[in-house]
Amino acid sequence: MSESAKHTVLVTGGAGYVGSVLVPKLLAEGHTVRVLDTYWFGDDVLSSVAGHPRLTEIKGDMRDRETLERGIKGATAVIHLACISNDPSFEMDPTLGKSINYDAFFPLVQLSKQHGVKRFVYASSSSVYGIKDEEKVTEELPLKPLTDYSKYKAMCEDVLEAARAPGFTCLTLRPATVCGYSPRLRLDLSVNILTNLAVNKREITVFGGSQYRPNLHIQDMTDLYCQVLKMPAEKIDGKIFNAGWQNMSIADIAEAVKAEVGPDVKIVTSKTDDLRSYRVSSEKIKRELGWEPRYTVPDAVRELVAAFKAGKIPDSLSAARYSNIKTMNAWMAAQKKAA
Repeated sequence: MSESAKHTVLVTGGAGYVGSVLVPKLLAEGHTVRVLDTYWFGDDVLSSVAGHPRLTEIKGDMRDRETLERGIKGATAVIHLACISNDPSFEMDPTLGKSINYDAFFPLVQLSKQHGVKRFVYASSSSVYGIKDEEKVTEELPLKPLTDYSKYKAMCEDVLEAARAPGFTCLTLRPATVCGYSPRLRLDLSVNILTNLAVNKREITVFGGSQYRPNLHIQDMTDLYCQVLKMPAEKIDGKIFNAGWQNMSIADIAEAVKAEVGPDVKIVTSKTDDLRSYRVSSEKIKRELGWEPRYTVPDAVRELVAAFKAGKIPDSLSAARYSNIKTMNAWMAAQKKAA
């Protein structure tokens, strides 16, 4: 990597599921990294790089302007991952969710421009499309978000586009559902939760099963963030790209998990009224940026199985830290108690 391609990168949410895999990669590529995170899911998720001379960890809330400025001053790039993630977590406290996912986005973008950030990468979501009948859901289709979580994700895309200016390169990525092992592991995502149940209960319950979900391995997701930091500005400025890989039905994901975990795993199918399906096409990002994922859903399952066998995922069926909703419940209870 040339000196000109090295950044001082602020990663908001850098101690989260994706961030805790991304941050070590950024350091390995020669970047200086600042992590701004509340560390709700543990202070040790970046232990593999703790004390690194090019890493600064800022434990704080990005809604606090002083904390935010501390993270941004001197940064040349921002990768914005921080949010209340997924619909159920957002709906637990919509006011909190809006304040983090939308209201805080304005000062983040404004201060980034003010302090000379050259490149801003925003993690939106493939959920902004809502339900589509099309086999290939492309970036050209209209957005019809169904929930407040996805609505504010889409609205932030507009905020970033309005702020775009010469010298302030802006890129929006719409990731599929990420899967695979992370030091800040989530076991509330489709592939991960089915693998957890298969390994530890030897039984998977599938609700419906015909619903499709777009999936992306966490290694591919984090590789993409690293790659866009090095790409010429004209290739990514003002662009919006889906970032996904395998569109699979829930039933097919369950079968893929069983194939990796063992033939004794039982799959039980239950009826559901929620038959929403999501597919995304990632042809545009392959065509324009040459990006193509390397890892599959079975790769993610094998990775998780190995982590279970190595004892890296203790208390996986009960510990709150693997679930965004359970962790938020605990945090909200602590806040009420403190008040």
